[in-house]
Amino acid sequence: MTSTVIPNVTLTTQANVYFDGKCVSHGFTLADGTKKSVGVVLPATLTFNTGAAEIMECVGGSCEYKLAGSDEWKKSGPGDKFSIPAHSSFEIRVTEPYHYICHFG
Repeated sequence: MTSTVIPNVTLTTQANVYFDGKCVSHGFTLADGTKKSVGVVLPATLTFNTGAAEIMECVGGSCEYKLAGSDEWKKSGPGDKFSIPAHSSFEIRVTEPYHYICHFG
């Protein structure tokens, strides 16, 4: 089950705003030092680049995504996760707000 509350975090209150407001996220750090972000992607088709490896976890809405080097669009809905390698990219298509947690590393 996907968490709706994450206890004991340090939250960065300044939002990260990408693609003219089509994606807004907030970074946070768990008590053990693990860094994550939580945010929303509004309806659009966007391309994200990764530095570190990422796992995108859907907590609301849905999306379709396509990893770099693939021609296949895959669906992701509440409770689903998908992984993106470090130093790569992915495309995301959203027709309804897609709420997510991004797990880094």
